[in-house]
Amino acid sequence: MIPGISSRKRFADLSEQEILALAISSEEDDARIYRQYGERLREEFPGSAAVFDEMAEEEDEHRRRLIELHKQRFGDVIPLIRREHVSGYYARKPVWLVENLGLERMREEADAMERQAELFYRMAAERTGDADTRKLLGDLAAAEAGHSNKAAALQQEHLDPDTRGTEDREAHRKFILTWVQPGLAGLMDGSVSTLAPIFAVAFATHNTSTTFLVGLAASIGAGISMGFTEAASDDGVLSGRGSPYKRGLSAGIMTTLGGLGHALPYLIADFWTATIAAIIIVFVELWAIVWIQNRFMDTPFLRATFQVVLGGALVFAAGALIGSG
Repeated sequence: MIPGISSRKRFADLSEQEILALAISSEEDDARIYRQYGERLREEFPGSAAVFDEMAEEEDEHRRRLIELHKQRFGDVIPLIRREHVSGYYARKPVWLVENLGLERMREEADAMERQAELFYRMAAERTGDADTRKLLGDLAAAEAGHSNKAAALQQEHLDPDTRGTEDREAHRKFILTWVQPGLAGLMDGSVSTLAPIFAVAFATHNTSTTFLVGLAASIGAGISMGFTEAASDDGVLSGRGSPYKRGLSAGIMTTLGGLGHALPYLIADFWTATIAAIIIVFVELWAIVWIQNRFMDTPFLRATFQVVLGGALVFAAGALIGSG
């Protein structure tokens, strides 16, 4: 292959046989994705799993009709052509990426998949001169366009309002326990625990470079420690808090960001400019923690304010006093 020249074919250059082969492989992929969604959701969200199972069966039926047409026109040997072989053809996100983002994201992704498939069949129908092929592709475009209604009907069948509400609440609870709670704990730890060492060094040395290096080390060290601690503390099986790796990642990243927030201003050479900027950022960080606690953890606003702002102020004062002494 010549460097810089794509080895993929353009959609406009595909033969009618290749278009049918691409449609067959695409339907196989979509059915597989829906089944993986169903398996991922079956234990916690059986109603939604049933919806995805039936959507997979619909894709299987489309594939069967496409294969029958291919046999009639071109024989039994179907060319190997997939999405990644066609330039500009819509791609599917990796299942592992979407399925880890929750129930509602899977529903949104399924809706996007149907819209993309509809567009493909309409474009493919315009490219063929065979009447039977054009009719089938047009029918499949209409079927994909109607899948939103089909999905809604399936949800009414498998997801009555109580079931849908229960599943949505469980998905929200899992999101809170897996991502928000560890991330909040990390942000609090990173924002508050690094205040004392960073401002102690700042007021003791008045050297912004040294202060930044200490803040960077403290933030990264705290993030690594917090991440491993969260991941090792609970495997999530009995508590229902979700994957320890996700929780550890959330806690570790937010801990590091919490510390870096008020360490980065010390990249500024002037000590007082850097310190004032750092104090402003600390104020923003603490109020962000208060908002998250109130928004996601249902902590009363005044209580969250008292706990976080007062605690942060005391730690900051301790660091400043120690550094000044």
